[in-house]
Amino acid sequence: MTSPGELERTLRKNLRGEVDFGAAARALTTMDASNYRRVPVGVVRPRDAGDVAAALRICAEAGVPVVPRGGGTSIAGQATGTGVVLDLTRHMNALVSLDPAARTAVVQPGLVLDRLREAARPYGLTFGPDPSTHSRCTLGGMIGNNACGAHSVAWGTTADNVAELAVTAYGGASYRLGTGWAGAPQGLRELVAGNLAVLRTGMAGGFSRRISGYGGLDALLPERGVEVARAFCGSEGTLGVVTEAVVRLVDAPRAPALAVLGYADESAAADAAAGLLGYGPLTVEGMAADLVGAAPGLPRGGGWLFVEMPDEGAARLLVRAADAVDSVVVTDPAAQRALWRIREDAAGTATRMPDGGMAWPGWEDCAVPPARLGAYLREFRALLARHGLRGTPYGHFGEGCVHVRIDFDLASGAGIARFRSFSTDLADLVVSHGGSLSGEHGDGQARAELLPRMYGPEVIRLFGAYKDVWDPAGGMNPGVLVRPDRLDENLRFAVLPPTPFAGEVARCVGVAKCRSDAAAGPEVMCPSYRVTGEERHSTRGRARLLHEMLAGEVLTGGWRSPEVAQALDLCLACKGCLSDCPVGVDMASYKAEFLHRHWAGRLRPLSHYTLGGLPAWLRLIAALRLAPFANAAARHLPVPGLARERPLPPLAAEPFTRWWRRAAGAATAPQGPLRPGPLPSPLPSPLPSPLPSPLPGPAPAASGVTLWPDTFTEYLSPRTGRAAVRVLRDAGLAVSLPPKGVCCGLTYLSTGRLDRARAVLRRTLDAVGDVRGPVTVLEPSCAAALRTDLPALLPDDPRAERLAAAVRTFAETLEEYAPQWRPPRLDRPAVGQTHCHQHAVLGDAADRRLRERAGLGGELSGGCCGLAGNFGFEPGHHEVSVACAEEQLLPALRAAPPGAAVLADGFSCRTQIAQLAGLPDGSRARHLAELLAEAL
Repeated sequence: MTSPGELERTLRKNLRGEVDFGAAARALTTMDASNYRRVPVGVVRPRDAGDVAAALRICAEAGVPVVPRGGGTSIAGQATGTGVVLDLTRHMNALVSLDPAARTAVVQPGLVLDRLREAARPYGLTFGPDPSTHSRCTLGGMIGNNACGAHSVAWGTTADNVAELAVTAYGGASYRLGTGWAGAPQGLRELVAGNLAVLRTGMAGGFSRRISGYGGLDALLPERGVEVARAFCGSEGTLGVVTEAVVRLVDAPRAPALAVLGYADESAAADAAAGLLGYGPLTVEGMAADLVGAAPGLPRGGGWLFVEMPDEGAARLLVRAADAVDSVVVTDPAAQRALWRIREDAAGTATRMPDGGMAWPGWEDCAVPPARLGAYLREFRALLARHGLRGTPYGHFGEGCVHVRIDFDLASGAGIARFRSFSTDLADLVVSHGGSLSGEHGDGQARAELLPRMYGPEVIRLFGAYKDVWDPAGGMNPGVLVRPDRLDENLRFAVLPPTPFAGEVARCVGVAKCRSDAAAGPEVMCPSYRVTGEERHSTRGRARLLHEMLAGEVLTGGWRSPEVAQALDLCLACKGCLSDCPVGVDMASYKAEFLHRHWAGRLRPLSHYTLGGLPAWLRLIAALRLAPFANAAARHLPVPGLARERPLPPLAAEPFTRWWRRAAGAATAPQGPLRPGPLPSPLPSPLPSPLPSPLPGPAPAASGVTLWPDTFTEYLSPRTGRAAVRVLRDAGLAVSLPPKGVCCGLTYLSTGRLDRARAVLRRTLDAVGDVRGPVTVLEPSCAAALRTDLPALLPDDPRAERLAAAVRTFAETLEEYAPQWRPPRLDRPAVGQTHCHQHAVLGDAADRRLRERAGLGGELSGGCCGLAGNFGFEPGHHEVSVACAEEQLLPALRAAPPGAAVLADGFSCRTQIAQLAGLPDGSRARHLAELLAEAL
């Protein structure tokens, strides 16, 4: 047997692509989006078909299995393996050609589906199959799983849309598959000829979603036209590796309309679905109230069908014919996208139970004939109840395909036994309705063991013989489909310690929305992956590395793991994943915990002291009145631990609170709240010691608010604080400040100094006391820290929850506590960026409404500015920081119309814009408070 080291050397010598047998590369590919985990020997990223052939030849000679891998979003375990993983996304990801006249495209296996659809869109064409993972799944993976998606009622499965395949088998032999026996492997024609009766009877009664096993094998029958390429689809990497494919394109509807039909419950919606197929729908998707909750835009009902029709007229005709409780027809593309996002995120949102528990894949996509769906779902719900399990079905009701995530306990012996018992019972239920164990995503390890319950023994033997024609050595993805591993082996949870942090890391189910390789509108996640394209810089990749760190098998360094440290080094702690990840992974918090433990008892990097201790340093400089000297020194001398490529923002000559006390007559000012009403000048109200009194619900015009002097407003941008005072008082709000020295602990959090952060936050709570009124925080990152991190760090202190609940953004304060106030009209376009933490934690709905009322038109860009507090100032981050800004922010600024207001509420965003955007002289980015104050 060839050793891993010798195999690695041989592959490096013979391949042009990367060969990586290191711990990090292996750890990143132990899992896909399933419940399973298998540790590979190494990872190869081939550059072309020649590399694939060489890798398959060398691995076959060494007796090492091979697993082809695309986006790694398979939910049944078929993209994991113990041999060499072929990562086809890194180099073999090209759209080779597109022929609009022939309506075909030639693609490489690593091409992401959305890239093909974008290229076809100008010609009015699209690729019909569209899984919900369309922004990151690859064509090779879709062929391997015979993926379908929402539009399969109109355009079929991937197999229906493949014309030719170039395939390389284990050992290196290459084939060109299409229709007819030309190009097929030796022995395949004879196998079919000897098993015609089995193919005609054992696989009879199929329907469009019969994906299980080699479900397309009957396409090799002579009366079916001997469709060899079609039969290969759905083989889950067990026969060979697709190196190129010719796929068919279809006409994209020009103005589709979405009819949303409300029914009494999920079963009623399922019963109705089959009856709608005669109206020519493009999609018939179903979901129930326990999945979508109180989602806006839905008609009355407890279950819904989303039926996309070619145009509005067809949609309204459908609505008149449908026996629905309520309905709505949506024609606006933006409104349609908002509703479709509910469905597309369901693979993640269904993972979270209402009580905070987790549900898992494993029985994700069984399918039954559509006419049987209502009865099947009723029995399925009863089966869940009998086993004491919960799940939320949804899916492609028009084709009888149901997705569901179930709250299995996959960590204990009793829970795993229940998982197995339920799986066998469900397989029998599906078969009793004439269904397929897999209706879309393949069987993998999750269901292959149960295929004999669906197919007779003759068909199972034929599957094995078919596998052996292609792969007589058994080296292609062993343990999947044929001679499979048990469904309760290799579970990924078994290796984790029973700790809360392990539970948090395990919540990443691998749906890989963080791997979307193009700007996704207003979304933020995951900025470093978007600019590097490396899995370890995605949220999923980092979660996988943390998982393997806790397991201790591949990554053996524990909390001192260099592989995890390197991956987290480029995490901007933007918190985009907290909102954009369908399961709410919070990598910023995981990073803080890792850094806390990683550096425990050791000397930290200098940046953790300079940037992490920023509030203390700035407080000292201000107390000694050394700001002019510090600014001069920073212009001429490098600051230890900081990137030399980036200038430091200047410190303000006068901190915000000093201005406040000076302007108000600090020492002689009476304590206590002021009478409401605007002052004739921008002077603040006197500084009281206590916070405002309780304000139940929306406050009247005579309310008071506490303005939080965050570190950035206090020492670096006091003009923002002065502007906020002016606007709040104009709105009739009495403004007060908390006692000196309060801090949200953000910089200590971002550098993982959690003990210090807790101490700072306890001191802050002692200073402010029992908060009973609104606290306005101008800096979004500080507001987010107070709202979410404070109660998480001090869960036993009830004052933490009260302060977190009191936090309001500037716009929220005006909307809730000065609802009658009319902002000045600016009547100009606005460009800039919504702060990452505002997007992820705080929400920007109030800001949008305030901008609209002030006449600030246009949309702010999504993404991340790339500076992200300390990140952009740390050594080694400058290139990525700038690239993040170039992803969305800087292009939006360059495209801004003349006279546009540049808006950025975050100090980091304003600094990045000032240093990179090259705005005209005198122009700068402003906080919304500044824009409004200037217009008063």
